[in-house]
Amino acid sequence: MITIHNLTKRYTGNTVLNIDHLEIHKGGSFGLVGNNGAGKTTLFSALLDLIQPTSGYIENKGIKVNENEEWKSITSAFIDETFLIGYLTAEEYFYFIGELRGQNKADVDALLSQFEDFFHGEILGQKKYLRDLSKGNQKKAGIVAALIGNPEVIVLDEPFANLDPTTQIRLKKIIKELSADPEITVLVSSHDLMHVTEVCDRIVVLDKGEVVKDIARSEETLKELEEHFNK
Repeated sequence: MITIHNLTKRYTGNTVLNIDHLEIHKGGSFGLVGNNGAGKTTLFSALLDLIQPTSGYIENKGIKVNENEEWKSITSAFIDETFLIGYLTAEEYFYFIGELRGQNKADVDALLSQFEDFFHGEILGQKKYLRDLSKGNQKKAGIVAALIGNPEVIVLDEPFANLDPTTQIRLKKIIKELSADPEITVLVSSHDLMHVTEVCDRIVVLDKGEVVKDIARSEETLKELEEHFNK
């Protein structure tokens, strides 16, 4: 479904992304790992047309993301809190996203009801603006908002960061359930190797913007990744 062609991104002469070819097939979960500065967020930002590549392009369902916006109707993401609208309450934000994605309030409420455990009583009915929530609760709101409107591609950048252990466990269950649907592709980046190996069918390692490993998950995957980063 997603294909990367000769993609590079340079800043002031420094190459932060250099991927000749990479295909992410429809369905399942795709993990992206790497140290700080490896290019994970840059790649996701290019995929979402938030930055322009220096050369090359990315296709989402056959559509070049920097030339046509039709892919946006099937794609959602939560990268960081800049995706939120801080002066709205969580409910106002969810309904706003729902309206953008053709969902009425009843549709949104039905979806939100599935995430009561994930919210843990800290998101809905709080009468707080999103900007006044903790980083972890902002992340919870952003992740669930990314699920509104039945997207086929869901992009989550560092979704486990700032979440307490209970919420991390619940999020892993959510990602596994989503990626079990053959019509849904979940892309996850993370510094946490254990979380990624638990939820992702395939894991790509980036180093200085280049793909250095492309692994189908097995019982040895975590060990292989730990050995790679322990060199």
